[in-house]
Amino acid sequence: MKKVFLMLTIVAFSSVVVNAQSHVGHHATTTQKAKTSSTHAMLGVQGNCDMCKARIEKAALGVKGVSSAMWEAKDQKLHVNYNASVTNLSAISKAIAKVGHDTEKDKAIPEVYKALPGCCKYKN
Repeated sequence: MKKVFLMLTIVAFSSVVVNAQSHVGHHATTTQKAKTSSTHAMLGVQGNCDMCKARIEKAALGVKGVSSAMWEAKDQKLHVNYNASVTNLSAISKAIAKVGHDTEKDKAIPEVYKALPGCCKYKN
């Protein structure tokens, strides 16, 4: 009887270990897929100051599928990472133009641009 109980315990333990390993493997595969679906792009975006930076990055991050956005005033470029199966660079550009900043793809709405603080006006 002890041998039967021992054998059942070994079989049960083995199946738990195999299930745990297959679950870990599945999680790793899912994580890899999520990472590989991220697309990095740069987009020219006009602006001047830290307020512009905050507004531009907030607009980009407000687009579903965008995971990170960093605008640099020095080179007037937005570095953006996004899930290409959820959004695209065109949608990100349009969101930024809606808050008053010209991009290399879209122009800001004139009324929105005029309402920006003086330090944010980049057109002469």
